[in-house]
This record gives sequence, structure tokens and C-alpha cells, in this order.
Amino acid sequence: MRRGPVAVILSLATVLFFALLPVSLRAEGLPSSFAELAEELKPVVVNISTTKLVRSPLEDFFKDLRRFREFFGDEFFHRFFQGPPEMRTRSLGSGFIVDKEGYILTNNHVIEGAEDIKVKLYNGKVYDAKVVGRDPKTDIALIKIEAKEDLPVARLGDSDRLRVGDWVIAVGNPFGLEHTVTAGIISAKGRVIGAGPYDDFLQTDASINPGNSGGPLFNLKGEVVGINTAIVAGGQGVGFAIPINMAKNLLPQLKKGKVVHGFLGVYIQDLTPELARSFGLKEAKGALVTEVIPDSPAQEAGFQKGDVIIRYDGKEVRDTHALRRMVASTPVGRRVKVDVIRKGKEVSLSVEIGKLEEREEMAQVEEDQWGLRVQDVTPELASHLGLPDDKGVVVSEVVPGSPAHRGGISPGDVIIGMEHEEVGDLSDYRKLMKRYRAKESLLLTVRIKAQRYHTLFVVLQKEGR
Repeated sequence: MRRGPVAVILSLATVLFFALLPVSLRAEGLPSSFAELAEELKPVVVNISTTKLVRSPLEDFFKDLRRFREFFGDEFFHRFFQGPPEMRTRSLGSGFIVDKEGYILTNNHVIEGAEDIKVKLYNGKVYDAKVVGRDPKTDIALIKIEAKEDLPVARLGDSDRLRVGDWVIAVGNPFGLEHTVTAGIISAKGRVIGAGPYDDFLQTDASINPGNSGGPLFNLKGEVVGINTAIVAGGQGVGFAIPINMAKNLLPQLKKGKVVHGFLGVYIQDLTPELARSFGLKEAKGALVTEVIPDSPAQEAGFQKGDVIIRYDGKEVRDTHALRRMVASTPVGRRVKVDVIRKGKEVSLSVEIGKLEEREEMAQVEEDQWGLRVQDVTPELASHLGLPDDKGVVVSEVVPGSPAHRGGISPGDVIIGMEHEEVGDLSDYRKLMKRYRAKESLLLTVRIKAQRYHTLFVVLQKEGR
């Protein structure tokens, strides 16, 4: 049968269309259904229910009714108004089986503080679980059940190979609705959302809701590429997952019951375009060393104040968050190469990574007590901010809901005094923080960024005050 010119043109256009499609689409094709994959993956996902003992919110409320108690008397008050000092709450989460011995990965916040943990398998069987190891800093936990059957095991993928736009599937128990499957794409990588010091979240538009926490995020090969962790309250299509590579690095330590993070021994800050130019850099990438901790691995390796760390163990250092994650995931005792820019020239240093112990964490106790993260005011930073001098410490982060946040402290503010004592630098700040750590309120002298660094007194109050 002879075809007309229009039919020939349409045929050629169709051939060209498919020929010009991206290779990935021509090879794999857009998924028409996730049904077979979902059936394959569901058995490795578990429902986790916990029972926790918490203080009654009424306890502090009634304790504050001093005049009421004085008028009616303690006996009357306790008989009619005193609520139970503690109560038990139940919560739900998700997890996934990582080996046949019964080990299950989930979020730390799913099981933290639980006095009873139950795991329900896809076949409906319920087992008691115990906590093997957990790491609050990364919000990853490992629990274990003693099953009397062969358990299906999830395959762990490589989250570093994920690209923005890749298809992913989330499986979990949102609102207690077991083994719910949702699909979407990777919306972004490397998100920092203020959840912890090692934030490196995958963002996805696959629906994630309360109860999904701890559940797996799969790629189309059926491999776990993330642990579903957080949602944005009131948002739609914005969920976050911990990259599975972070969990894979920690898994051997979690099985031993304790996680130890690597320690370099430097205080660092992000680069602004102005700072980058002043240090001879073409772009604002890297981590600027503001202080080298005495007797630390960094000091022994020859790090100096003013070094700009651009590569760590062969990987590019984009910013301070990236460097913290890299160091934290490095095994203690391993020697790594670190490239820095020093006075305009590239220098390579070899450092043996140490152990992040309590003494190093205590050096930054201000983060835990008041919700502050601070850094030294260098001459370059003082000039950039328009400060009259380089005294004090500048606030780099404020933890949401913390005493500092409630007190109105913001990133960019400069703390120059504490309890009527001068804060000249980071060393002064840490000494005073240690001295006043037990106080229920803290008086700070602050240069407020929003008021062109006008000096004000600010009082921080711990919860319950």
C-alpha cells in the first residue's frame, strides 16, 4: 500500500522523536506501574510500635499555682487537682530488615526513651525488639528481634549515585496504615534542615507522613537509598530521608552497641564571597579554619588558623556542613589527606582522625544548653560585618525552640559579654559557658545584627521558667 507524503513525514517524526529521547528513558522507560516492585519490597518493611513513659504536661502547670495551693491547702490540691506525674504514650513508626539475624534499621527518634518496642512483620507476626545501638546525632538506630522464621532482607543501595529527578518509592506505616506505598522523585540532595550536626538529607516529593519515620526509601532497582525521617508541617510534597550510605557507614558500630564519630579538631565557618576574595579564592567554597584545638589531630598535622579546607580524603568540601559529615563518618585512626589553601597557595596535610569524646563535645556545651552555635570573630569577618572590632563571638546557628531562639538571638548577632564578664573570643566564651552551665537563666551582652549591631542585654531562660 502506497503512503502519502503526510504519512511519511509523520513516520519520520516519530522515529526521530524516539531516537532523540534521553538514553535513560529509552533504556528503562517510564514506569507504567509500581505494583510488582511494591509486592517485592513490602515484606522487608516492618511496623514499629513503642510505649514511652513521659511526664504529665499538667504537672508543671499545677506546680505553678502557688497562691491557689496556699489558699486551699496541699491536701485539697493533691486530692482534686494533682494529675498523674507520669503517663504512658504509644507511638508508631517504621523500619526495615537488614539481615536474617533480625537486625532492623529505623530512626533513633522512633525508639528513643521507649520502655517497650513491638515489631510487626508483613505476615502479621509480632515480636518484642531490643535496642542494639543508636546514634542521636544522625537519628539512626538499630534494633533486633528474635524471629523463628526466615526473614526477608532489604538490599542496600548507593545513595551517592542518586540524581535529582530519579524515581523513588517510600514504604511505611503513615498514621498506622500499614505498608502504604507512595512514589515520587528525588527533589534535592544535601539538604540541611537543622535536625542535627550532620544534616545531609535527601528531599523527595513521595508522600511521607507521621508513621513513615524509619521506613525505607527505595530506588527502582528495589534498593534502599534512604531512611524516611522528617516532613515539613503543613507542607505537601516535601519530605526528607537520611542517605543510606550514612547508615551503612555506621552499621558495624551500631551492631557493637556504640557509635564513635571521627574528630579533626578545628573550628570552622562558611565562606562569604568577600571572605573568599580576601583569602585568594575564586569562589566561596570550602571551610575556613577559625581555630585549631590544642593537642588535637589537626594541631599535630599542622593545620593553622586561616586555612581554607577545600578537599578531604579526595572529596570536594563545599561548606562546613559537608566537612563535618565527612569527618564524622571517618573511622577513628584512619589517616586522610586534607588539601587547604594557605595564604593563596595549596598545601596538602596528612592527619590521623581522632575520636570525638565527651571532652570535645563539652567544648561546645553551649549548643546543648542554650541552643547556640558560635564562632570567633576574625578581623576579616569583623570588617565584612561592619563591626567596630573583632571582640566576641558571632552566632552562626540558633536551634529552633531553644532558649536562645526564645530569647530573640539570631544568626549574625555578636555576643560580647556573659553575666557582666567580657567575651573576647571563643576561648572566653567556652570558659564562661562552663562556669555558668548550671544556671537556669543567662545574661548576655549582644550586638544585634538587625539593629546595626547596637548593644543590648538579653536574658536566656531554660524551659519551665
